[in-house]
Amino acid sequence: MCNISQQSRRSTLALLLGAAALPLAPGFASAAAAKITLPPPGPRDTCPVCGMFVARYPDWIATIQFSDGTAVHFDGPKDFFKFLHDPGKYARGRSRAQITGMGVSDYYEVAMVDAREALYAVGSDVLGPMGHEFVPLATPADAEDFMRDHKGKRLVSFAEVTPELPFALDEGRFE
Repeated sequence: MCNISQQSRRSTLALLLGAAALPLAPGFASAAAAKITLPPPGPRDTCPVCGMFVARYPDWIATIQFSDGTAVHFDGPKDFFKFLHDPGKYARGRSRAQITGMGVSDYYEVAMVDAREALYAVGSDVLGPMGHEFVPLATPADAEDFMRDHKGKRLVSFAEVTPELPFALDEGRFE
């Protein structure tokens, strides 16, 4: 017969229930980010933030589509967020109000998912084309696995990406 005290059982049960609730913590969606279809980049499309040829980095592509059907592509979510926080700086006459679709490439499936629904790992051992990067993850379970397997420092939602954070990543800072 197993000799586990009542207190030990309660502690173990509380720990298990607490771990199960982690993906549902405030600020994090409990469902998977929806897959979306946006125009793919052509071979000559360049990132409006850094100038790199986007199609060379298919695992990292992020896209913004505007109400007139025009799409801009990025070599990674970091430049996507830089653009998003100040579109007029990178594309004269553009504003957030004109955006009709935003997608990022999910790390595990390399499929375009809604950028607003993805979770982003920061400070991991996975680097993008321009160094430290936001690693998009479609589900809380994927985010949990990624953080454990790749030593992520922080997990953020779309709404938690401040205008300063993409520039901090350039400097190797994750706060």
